Amino acid sequence: MLKIIIKEGENIERALKRYKRKHRNIKVMQNLRDAQFFTKPSVKRRRQIQKAQYIQTMRDQEDI
Repeated sequence: MLKIIIKEGENIERALKRYKRKHRNIKVMQNLRDAQFFTKPSVKRRRQIQKAQYIQTMRDQEDI
């Protein structure tokens, strides 16, 4: 469970922003969505390879 300690004189919007950042970084919602359905290991591997290929093409485009 995430705990955000509000510091003395800290704005509530700032604390909420810190909470949202922590929530996004630990990928709570993504893990819940992934656990809803079973994904075959071959499909996971294929997605991982596709993601790596996409990232590589984006990096190659930056170099040009």
